[in-house]
Amino acid sequence: MSTILVIIALVVLVGLYAVTIYNGLVKARQMAEEAWSGIDVQLKRRADLIPNLVETVKGYAAHEKTTLEEVVALRNKAQSVPTGDVEGRAAAEGQLTQALGRLFALAEAYPDLKANQNYLELQTSLETIEGEIQMARRYYNGAARDLNVRVESFPSNLVAGQFGFSKKPYFEIANEADRAVPTVKF
Repeated sequence: MSTILVIIALVVLVGLYAVTIYNGLVKARQMAEEAWSGIDVQLKRRADLIPNLVETVKGYAAHEKTTLEEVVALRNKAQSVPTGDVEGRAAAEGQLTQALGRLFALAEAYPDLKANQNYLELQTSLETIEGEIQMARRYYNGAARDLNVRVESFPSNLVAGQFGFSKKPYFEIANEADRAVPTVKF
């Protein structure tokens, strides 16, 4: 009788331990998804500013059509990446960031544009959003790291495998060329 009670107690303890691990994995997954949502919101805010910025620059630098079209095309490309494709979105957003850098570099050749209040406000807003994107990205990568550690660590990896938990990719710049400072030629 006492052997049966010990076995039942052990089964209950193992079950409670598995439930605790499962709940921790669910929490880590939800934190990563919430963090991705934060990045998505900031990227949407940036994407919403771009048409206004392009229109403002277009009035001063109409002959810079190629750069303006590139920014719009890359914005549309970034917006069309499926929601769950972190790596694809990171690559598209990296290309967009480079194109925006070239767009801001254009302003150096147009003193009237640099002095335009609307342009300055858009540039300030975009710089603020870029900072918020960086913070959101760090938060997401931390949440993804926490989930990934749980998914790979023993014994939680046993529970993770049983219930289909998987690692989250980091939101980072994949292409080394995207990390470089853009070259601007006039």
